[in-house]
Amino acid sequence: MRIDDTSDRKSGIYCPSLTQYTRRKTIAVQIGDLPLGSDYPIRIQSMTTVDTMDTQGSIEEVIRMVDSGCEYVRITAPSVKEAQNLENIRNGLRKRGVHVPLIADIHFTPNAAELAAKIVDKVRINPGNYADRKRFEVIDYSEESYAAELVRIRQKFVPLISICKEYGTAMRIGTNHGSLSDRILSRYGDTPLGMVESALEFLRICEEHVYYNIVLSMKSSNTQVMVEAYRLLVERMDAEGLKPYPLHLGVTEAGEAEDGRIKSAVGIGTLLEDGLGDTVRVSLTEAPENEAPVAKTLVDRYVKRLPHEPIPPLTKIPINPYQYTRRHTQEWGNIGSGNVPRVVADYSQIKLEKYDQLKAVGHFYLPVPDKWAMNDQGADYIYTGQQPAAFMLPNGLKEIMDIDRWALSDDKANKYPMFTAQQWMHRGLAEISENLNFVRCTIHDFSEDLLQCLKSYPNLVLVLSSHNQHAMAEMRRVFFLLLEHELPIPVIIERNYSAYLGDALTLYSATDIGGLLIDGLGDGLMLSPDLPEEATAEQNLDALKSFNGIAFGILQAARTRMSKTEYISCPSCGRTLFDLQETTAMIRRHTEHLKGVKIGIMGCIVNGPGEMADADYGYVGMGKDKISLYRGQQVIKKSVHTDFAVKELIELIKEDGRWIEPSEVEVLN
Repeated sequence: MRIDDTSDRKSGIYCPSLTQYTRRKTIAVQIGDLPLGSDYPIRIQSMTTVDTMDTQGSIEEVIRMVDSGCEYVRITAPSVKEAQNLENIRNGLRKRGVHVPLIADIHFTPNAAELAAKIVDKVRINPGNYADRKRFEVIDYSEESYAAELVRIRQKFVPLISICKEYGTAMRIGTNHGSLSDRILSRYGDTPLGMVESALEFLRICEEHVYYNIVLSMKSSNTQVMVEAYRLLVERMDAEGLKPYPLHLGVTEAGEAEDGRIKSAVGIGTLLEDGLGDTVRVSLTEAPENEAPVAKTLVDRYVKRLPHEPIPPLTKIPINPYQYTRRHTQEWGNIGSGNVPRVVADYSQIKLEKYDQLKAVGHFYLPVPDKWAMNDQGADYIYTGQQPAAFMLPNGLKEIMDIDRWALSDDKANKYPMFTAQQWMHRGLAEISENLNFVRCTIHDFSEDLLQCLKSYPNLVLVLSSHNQHAMAEMRRVFFLLLEHELPIPVIIERNYSAYLGDALTLYSATDIGGLLIDGLGDGLMLSPDLPEEATAEQNLDALKSFNGIAFGILQAARTRMSKTEYISCPSCGRTLFDLQETTAMIRRHTEHLKGVKIGIMGCIVNGPGEMADADYGYVGMGKDKISLYRGQQVIKKSVHTDFAVKELIELIKEDGRWIEPSEVEVLN
């Protein structure tokens, strides 16, 4: 028997409210001296990268992590010897006056978990490989054989529960999308439902044995899958009458630098917006002390979220929050319907006088051979407001300007007007574009008169913004209003931020916009910078370039538009068999021009073929200086020396006809 869907769960009970920020109520879980749950702040954690057998190195790294803001520290224990050494690490930390709760990360080895549970404050087990197995086999289980497997799992799992109860040790049941067991995959498929059931099987055993000191997680490198799984987990726990356990949030194998931050924010931020999540780990392919400040920037945004401007409440949700479906819209120009979401670059604060000013948004003028070129992150539209471009734009790049300036333009075929909602409603006999019109609005513009007015005219795209502190929820409410009124008008999501927020710019924008895209809402985005008057022209263009890159990064992280190579790289831990940061950077240098190709870079076999989930190719550590290369989840070459592994990876991509040489534009960029 195989179950592949979530039925039609549209109740929306996965969170307390979709319109008012309210943190989900959970039980308290004691982890060392630092309790976790909704009565406490959202906790920050990370994981060491040093070999667990390196006691002193582990102690020093933990101290750096605590100094950076970590409240819990996780350490891998792949075998009994590492589990035993956790005591030495703990004792060394205590001597240094560091009492941070320690968590043991367990894969495959119940005996290591049972030992670690007597030493540390919490153990993390993965139900996909703790007492189960993954050999990529499809097995047709009968009800009897499936039940027999659950008996076998219970026998292996109950001893750990007993030890945790005796020693007061907490437990995280942490499902990973990429390591679902063959048994789960055979019944539920590679789905969020399979992830949830994998955890619930273990959770039910815990409740049978009156053990409740539990945290749950549903991690994936695919943000859509990750968000859907957490939502479904909450819904299923409520439906079964299980206790409301705290949630550990994370996007696994998020990657590095800006891409890793964007991807983490799209997944984690979307859930935090709806009040889900009690502890956060941002998984970056960087030093672990870099992770806590990023997580803290995400979390701190919600400390003062209340009170926010009220948003009209909902009586029902017009989408299925457990399964991605893009909102149906009409196609006007190249916006809406089946088109990829479009990117609008905001030049309204910059006087566009030179060709070179368009480099910031991916358009390059090549004097020889006197033509324009565009890279894979070339903006689709530019908004110039009251300052129209002083030259003819390249083919394919269209200009939007305020209605009063557009009315004076001689080229109304390639330029489009931007109206305010009031201007559109009271346009009277004012000229409008026969091709495409943009109407800028907020939730406060949506009167019955405007809704009727929007129904009566084609060639219309809304540009939706919000000034609410709870902006994502307010804009989502507008999308729901459009669905309720059966208005299939395409919508560009507009968000405005200071140009100099640092990491906060990346994280806030990825949350606000990505949280909508995850639910199939939005046909494009306009990320607008607030440029200070004292900034130089060069600084303003640098800000535009940054905003444009973030816009395309958000679309990619939400899996709605692929514009570059995606790297699914783990954050490293004591199991890692090579320098992940150095190797990821090296692979990126050779492959970053391969638009839409997904490459998994995994430090060991635990984070290997399964954890890469939907990667096209995999680069996996197998031993000292030895790499295995994968096509999907199938190993193609084993024991390749690291000196030749990148070259062999490129050859594998070439064999599949997916290799292209870098273009002149990419070299210039």
